Amino acid sequence: MKPKKVKTGDKRVSSVRRSFDMKGKWKPVELDPHLFSQEGLQDLICFEELTSYRLVNSGKAAKELRKEKKQAKKREAEQAGEDAAEPAKKKKKKHEKVVANDPETGSCGTNKDVMQESEAASEEDGENEKETAATSVPAQSSTTDRREKKKKKKKSSQKTEQPAVTEKQTSIKPPSLPEEPRQDQIKPPKKQRKNWTNAALSGSEEKNSDVSAWKDLFVPSAVLEALSRLGFTSPTSIQALALPPAIRDRMDILGAAETGSGKTLAFGIPMIHTILEWKNGSGKTTEPGDTEDPKTGEQLDDSTEPSEEDDERELDQTNAGADEDEQGAEGEDQDEQLGCVRVIDDAEFDFKEKVDEGQNRPLLGLVLTPTRELAVQVKHHIDAVAKYTDIQTAIVVGGMAQQKQRRMLKRRPEIIIATPGRLWDLIKEQHPHLLNLRQLKCLVIDEADRMVERGHFEELESLLEMLNTTHFNPTRQTFVFSATLTMVHGLPSRVLQKKKKPENRSKLEILMEKVGIKSKPKVIDLTRKEATVESLTETQICCQKDEKDFYLYYFLIQYPGRTMVFANSIECIKRLTALLVILDCNPLALHANMHQKQRLKNLERFAERQNCVLLTTDVAARGLDIPDVQHVIHYQVPRTSETYVHRSGRTARATKEGLSLLLIGPDDVMNFKKISRTLGKDEDLSVFPVENRCMEAIKERVNLARKIEKIEFFNSKEKQHDSWFKQAAKALEVDLDDDLLMGSAREQDANREQQKMVKGMKKHLKHLISQPIFKDGKCPDQDFRTEEDTEAEERFFTAAERTKAEETGEEAGMS
Repeated sequence: MKPKKVKTGDKRVSSVRRSFDMKGKWKPVELDPHLFSQEGLQDLICFEELTSYRLVNSGKAAKELRKEKKQAKKREAEQAGEDAAEPAKKKKKKHEKVVANDPETGSCGTNKDVMQESEAASEEDGENEKETAATSVPAQSSTTDRREKKKKKKKSSQKTEQPAVTEKQTSIKPPSLPEEPRQDQIKPPKKQRKNWTNAALSGSEEKNSDVSAWKDLFVPSAVLEALSRLGFTSPTSIQALALPPAIRDRMDILGAAETGSGKTLAFGIPMIHTILEWKNGSGKTTEPGDTEDPKTGEQLDDSTEPSEEDDERELDQTNAGADEDEQGAEGEDQDEQLGCVRVIDDAEFDFKEKVDEGQNRPLLGLVLTPTRELAVQVKHHIDAVAKYTDIQTAIVVGGMAQQKQRRMLKRRPEIIIATPGRLWDLIKEQHPHLLNLRQLKCLVIDEADRMVERGHFEELESLLEMLNTTHFNPTRQTFVFSATLTMVHGLPSRVLQKKKKPENRSKLEILMEKVGIKSKPKVIDLTRKEATVESLTETQICCQKDEKDFYLYYFLIQYPGRTMVFANSIECIKRLTALLVILDCNPLALHANMHQKQRLKNLERFAERQNCVLLTTDVAARGLDIPDVQHVIHYQVPRTSETYVHRSGRTARATKEGLSLLLIGPDDVMNFKKISRTLGKDEDLSVFPVENRCMEAIKERVNLARKIEKIEFFNSKEKQHDSWFKQAAKALEVDLDDDLLMGSAREQDANREQQKMVKGMKKHLKHLISQPIFKDGKCPDQDFRTEEDTEAEERFFTAAERTKAEETGEEAGMS
């Protein structure tokens, strides 16, 4: 039997990560005496074991040791008085000799782990050979020669620094007068995490509002405290009607309310109440032998799991540079390492409690949203309301690292806010936290009419099928919310002309069947016939397709503020972004082809700036609560009435006023007619007033910017095309024909002339932008509408319908 040779090199990592508190003493282990006569074990005297111990956090143990050492130094300085100016190294050596001769520490030195930790500490501080010999085992004498060489090198390198150190030590001040830290050592305060919901939740700690209006709605006390801090004095209409049946009667809720009416808290507060009730009730009954407060196990879970997962990098950094935190303290010992044993009476073991508590934290709430940005916003709102509870939330969306989301799920959060695609991927991977969804207490489908549309979110159909069959829970509560939940469309003429009878079921019945609501739910419909809020002013401008850029630029410079511009395609957003950048409007883009981090950054910047333009597709049309959006411009008329309602709902939120502007071209007339018919808008929208005398200067600027944008777009496309061919030819090691390159037709002289021309055009455009367009500075009256405008509008619509009918007739004749 030969012992395994253990490399006793740099053991710093292991010594820092593992430390424990000891109870009692080391006890000898009875072994066969013949065992010590075997080869390689002659130097062993006995084996000892420690049965009573408890693992502790290495970082906390290090801080406690530093505090104790500082207090000991203060006591010694007070007692010594004038003798406190002696060199600190002599005191250290005397103290170390006393510790080496202590019989209690000598008995602990028989353990190999403790001996290796003490040896690692002695290596870094450059102790003498005698001190290392007092704590080392004779069996490890072969490794001392290597350490002696390292010590000599360290001593030689420290000789030049010793005079400066001794001067500092002789001029040590009494520790009773603490020194102020230097400016370069003061750590800056941690910055608050930015999100576009901070504007609504900022300064919540200073508020202490009266929330007596919420008490009759069965809201938990912890949530009431959070509402008081947030300044929410009274509930909205949808909240007042949805909370009692959801909390008291445990009914399923189908809610339809206007945009900006507070639907997130209408399902968030009942979910928090259900989870708190489950923890206080069934959470205790599952473990009858547990007499402690159920929160203690969860707090232990929260403290241990992040240390194993997210804090591994921080631990490695502390292992690599543990001395960086001790630069400002003078006379502090550097020989204190974390591999120490501390005696604690009545040590308790809670490993079993941690395992049981982790298993008893299932997924209790699930929120499904159509977009990633909406999922992030819902998480922020739920976290703000659940601030004074121990409920944890996690977000699972696409565009972010799956590895990080897996780590978040390992913490076993009670609530998950997710998009269907990424959540279904993790379910198929059989993540432990998503294996058993039968214990799910609350299921929320936000913007449900969009989620259950045919052809969208195929993963949602699979997920709902699984929840209603294999993972069905009869006690599960379902919440379905949207601003256009009860909107009814008229059937198209081609369906009405057929003899087939239309389906008699309503939209709600079809939605309930898809979601899986079998019992009779509570239906709350607070939407108006027009489906938009009363504080929204709806206007229109009828123009040609090429004139939309003119009116868009006119509006942006005439009415500054926070404006959202919607379009139907990503290519249109890219073109408008390049055009407005040239016109010095500093726009921000948001569409599905962007990286998720850039999308969130642009939302944060848009929420921070008072005068800003956000060019976006319908990815930002639903649910986003961006504060103080003053204007919404529909650069292209949406294809459905629901999209128009949700786009316009980004402004005029929470009883504030807002403006919606439709730019209607000949191609948008049919969609506009369908929207007006569905929303019951019998009267035509008011025409947005425009000062025609300013349009000549607007057109000059926009036309010049269009020319610059076309040239730059063609050049960038040309460079991208040529670079791809050149890289492919280089990889294949073949000669590239110049005819394949788009830039081969023009010579270098032509390129130089074009660059000069573009430079001159930009200079001229800059000069035009510097000149004011509106000399009087007055804005036209929005209620101004003449008879000439109405006649021009009628002529425009009749001409557009005539051209549309001719096109459809030609297509029918060709078929």
